[in-house]
Formats: sequence, structure tokens, C-alpha cells
Amino acid sequence: MQITFLGTSSGVPTRSRNVSSVALRLPQRAELWLFDCGEGTQHQILRSDLKISQLSRIFITHMHGDHIFGLMGLLASCGLAGNVERVDIYGPAGLNEYLQAALRYSHTHFSYPVKVHTVHPGVIYEDNDFIVSCGLLHHRIPAFGYRIAEKDRPGRFDVEKAKELQIPSGPMYGKLKRGETVTLADGRVIHGDELCGDTEIGRKMAYCTDTIYCDGAVQLAQDVDLLIHEATFAHQDADMAFQRLHSTSTMAAQTAYAAGVNRLLMTHFSPRYAPGNAIEFKDLLREARAIFPKTEMAHDFMIYDIPRRREVVITNKHSK
Repeated sequence: MQITFLGTSSGVPTRSRNVSSVALRLPQRAELWLFDCGEGTQHQILRSDLKISQLSRIFITHMHGDHIFGLMGLLASCGLAGNVERVDIYGPAGLNEYLQAALRYSHTHFSYPVKVHTVHPGVIYEDNDFIVSCGLLHHRIPAFGYRIAEKDRPGRFDVEKAKELQIPSGPMYGKLKRGETVTLADGRVIHGDELCGDTEIGRKMAYCTDTIYCDGAVQLAQDVDLLIHEATFAHQDADMAFQRLHSTSTMAAQTAYAAGVNRLLMTHFSPRYAPGNAIEFKDLLREARAIFPKTEMAHDFMIYDIPRRREVVITNKHSK
């Protein structure tokens, strides 16, 4: 699970920061998932090491332009030169109507299947490896945050040890890999956890923007390895944050602290804090770290690999 930030500015692009988009690369599946798609996102992908041909899912938080104006151009390019097989798009009510109108008035036709899923709080997608859920945030229009949870996997099965114990291969191996207990022909009882390594805990991330501090974001981010959260304003501009229903750096940090996350990456910064102004981006980072030390400030093309946690369990060894 590798994150690439394609746009970290709020509202409008700047020379160094494009508007919102975050890519999640899943190398083991050769898939690319996208979160939001501001204007120019396809250009940012072309400047990165990401492959448009691997794009399979797009998750849109809300219908403000700086989060969707790049969507139609990206989808059109995928049909012309991207070799994309199918794209599923998830987002709030109105997203499908927006795309249908753009298709109609631009006389565009997709050469591959595109399906739009209108989301509601709860699980919106699940397969053998992942569960994706969403929840309502608090913004001027309906906005959703997303939580991506990789499912736990059993630890590596020790085939050599199984051979030493003269366990016949076949269905028994499958049961032991699943942690079950089997009885051999000679009466020996073998417990699956004796032959399997530590459980591989699934990695988890949450993406929350645009929103002011709210319980919905805290719930989505519970115990995630990575929280990506907007930090549009500095703490001293909290009045503007409340008026526009955006977060300050301290609100992002408070969300991370309340949810018990492992790491916070802030994004969606107002251009008013560019270097040379009275308050700079580094000041927002200092404010957030005072509350949640494990905070970083995202920048365009920043790459972050979500680390895997391993289960630490103290158990009594089974007697033989």
C-alpha cells in the first residue's frame, strides 16, 4: 500500500502544489486507486511513476470543483491512450449526473466500462483483500471520508516443519494454514498455530477532507496506520475555518490523537501560508506536532509506504 500525493493545495493550484488528489498504489494487484481528482490530476500522474493503465477505482469526497474538475479529462484520456479495462467511481449524489452531462455536451464516449456508485455511510466495497467504508464529514455540502482496511492474513505456513512432523500434504495443510487443529492417523494432535508465523495484520488508512473537526472523521480513523486529513488553515485563523467548515492544523492533529492513529499526513493547505507570508506551512506543522508529534506535512509527489504491523500475542504453548 503506497501513497502518492498528486495535489496538496486547497481551492486553487499554486506553482508547487496542485489541487486535491491522492493515489493509492497496490503493487500486489497491479491496481491504482484514486481519491479525489482535481483539475490537472492526469498531468500529475504523468509526472509520477504511476501507471494510468492500472487505474481501477476512484473515490470522490464531495462535489466542489477543486476535487472533481480533473475527473472528466482523466477518464477521457484513459479511453484514448490509457488501456484501462474498467473504472468504478464512488461518490456523493449528483456525481453521476455531473459526468453524464459532461459526456453529453462534450460528445465524449468511453471505450471501456465506467460505473458510478452513489455512496452512503457504511461499507461501499469489499473483496478478498480489502474493505472500503465511508462516513459523513462536516462541510458546506455533503462530504464523505473514506477508510480502506486490508484484511488480516495468516502467517507463513512452515512447510519444512510440517514435513519433519510427517504430516501428509493435501487438505490437512489447508486446515493447518487456517489455524485449525487436525488429528493424524497415528493419533497425534497438531495445532495450526504451531506451524504458522505471526498473523499479518492488515494495513489501514483513512482519507478525510473537506471537513471541520467532527466525530465522523474520528470514527473513520480509529486505529489506522495512516490518516490523511485536511489542514486548510492555521490555528490563529480558526474563525475562517469555522465559517468555511474547513480544518485547522490543530483540528487535524486532534482528530489523529482522538482516533489513536499511527501517523498523520496533513494536506489541502491554503495558499495564504506559502513561504514569505506572516504564517508559513512550517508553522502549521509545528502547531499540529504540539498535539500529535507523529505528524508530517504532505507535498506534491510525496510517496509514503504504509508499514505493516504484526500481531504480538502471548500464548501458552500447546502440550504435545
